[in-house]
Amino acid sequence: MVPHCVIEHSSNIDGNSLTSRVFSGAMDSKLFEENGSDIKVRAISFSNYQTGNDKASFVHVALKLLSGRNSEQKLNFSTLFLEHLKTLGLSGCSITVEVIDIDRNSYSKVLM
Repeated sequence: MVPHCVIEHSSNIDGNSLTSRVFSGAMDSKLFEENGSDIKVRAISFSNYQTGNDKASFVHVALKLLSGRNSEQKLNFSTLFLEHLKTLGLSGCSITVEVIDIDRNSYSKVLM
């Protein structure tokens, strides 16, 4: 599946805890290598952002997977990650997860 998990979050949230939870979600899905070697997780912290009239905390996870899954599979996958992130107990925080298809025909990769 070659997952790339990109987390965008407000700077008042610990990125290390987010990457740990997202990695755990990927492992729990049992869709990847048993040792997790094919799972890539990275977090980007934002200190400059606007969320309506109040500057509310946020977490957004983009799960980039090779194309070929139906809508139900994608929904189940995003729900699994959302449940892992909810265990952080982030109060007053918007948490969103989306699944994005990577086109199999144009995806390239090399290990060096």
